[in-house]
Amino acid sequence: QVRLVESGGGLVQAGGSLRLSCAASGNIFSINTMGWYRQAPGKQRELVAAISRSGSPNYADSVKGRFTISRNNAENTMYLQMNSLKPEDTAIYYCKADLNTSPRFIYWGQGTQVTVSS
Repeated sequence: QVRLVESGGGLVQAGGSLRLSCAASGNIFSINTMGWYRQAPGKQRELVAAISRSGSPNYADSVKGRFTISRNNAENTMYLQMNSLKPEDTAIYYCKADLNTSPRFIYWGQGTQVTVSS
C-alpha cells in the first residue's frame, strides 16, 4: 500500500507561481510512473503531467512551457513547479502513483486546491 500526501496549493494571482509537492510513503519501491491530475468544478479529472521512474516527463498541451514535473526517488517526493499561472488552472490537483505490481495498483492523494485569481 502507498500513501500520497500533496501540499503547496493556495491562492495566487494570474502570472504567479506555485510549487506542489507529493510525498509518498509505504510500498514506495513498487512505484513506477507518478503523475499530477487536476479537476475543476463541473469538469472531468484530467492529466496535467506525468513522470516515469527514470525521470522521463510528459505534459498536457495546456501546461507545456509553464509547468515542470520532477521527482526525487531518494526522498520519495514528486514536484510540480507551476509558472505563469492562469485562472483556467484553478482546480484541485491530485497526485497519482502507478505501481509495478500484478495486478496493477493505483493510488491517489487527497488533493490540494489551487486557485488563480484574475
